[in-house]
Amino acid sequence: MSEMEPIPTPALPPAIILCEPQLGENIGMVARAMANFGLSDLRIVNPRDGWPSEKARAAASRADHVIDAARVFDRVEDAVADLQMLFATTARNRDIPKPVVGPDEAAAEAVSYGATDLATGYMFGRERWGLNNDEVALANKIVTLPVDPTYASLNIAQAVLVCAYEWRRTATAGALPFTLEDQEGEPASQEAIQRMFDHLEGALDARGFFRPVEKKPVTVRRLRNIFQKADLTDNEVRILRGVIASFEKYPPKPRGE
Repeated sequence: MSEMEPIPTPALPPAIILCEPQLGENIGMVARAMANFGLSDLRIVNPRDGWPSEKARAAASRADHVIDAARVFDRVEDAVADLQMLFATTARNRDIPKPVVGPDEAAAEAVSYGATDLATGYMFGRERWGLNNDEVALANKIVTLPVDPTYASLNIAQAVLVCAYEWRRTATAGALPFTLEDQEGEPASQEAIQRMFDHLEGALDARGFFRPVEKKPVTVRRLRNIFQKADLTDNEVRILRGVIASFEKYPPKPRGE
């Protein structure tokens, strides 16, 4: 994975704000989730166990660039002061009149803002009870995840992971870091597939495969359809030609056997 070229994102990534996180391990897992999806702006408000944290670094699983760049604030207001769109994440209904969106809608807005270099951020609350109402009041919108309401509890890293995933999926239009075509080569031409099939048909015919003979046209069509559905690459066609050639080395059995 480390050798793959990074996929550029056209939008300024959002910041992740953690309000009074209790455990360094949770901060580290948040950093790891951020790094997975190309986020690096981590802001921490009053971490209970102080900062820096070796426990956070260990749990970050080599997301050291996120840990090293993390900023610590005494007040939430200072941590979000430069943001032009702030989402407050919560799993609970709040008596605060704000728009409520899902993580996909939030991602679309964050990408739209970020595309014009406007700063956005997601704010996450404490491990035990989340954000308080004063913190939620600072946000432009509330983000809630489509969890089962009978068990809506997620840890901070899980919630960050979902939001970061949706942001990156939107920002990159769902581009994946690699595809089968990258590894197997260009799609085979129809000419190459036809020549491979003629090779196969001739080898099978020589070995009495098409029995009874009157059903040969139907069998040939079905065999051709199998290979057409396979979306073969040049490399795969060459391999199949090699397979056919290998059993051509052995003499065909007499048709009477």
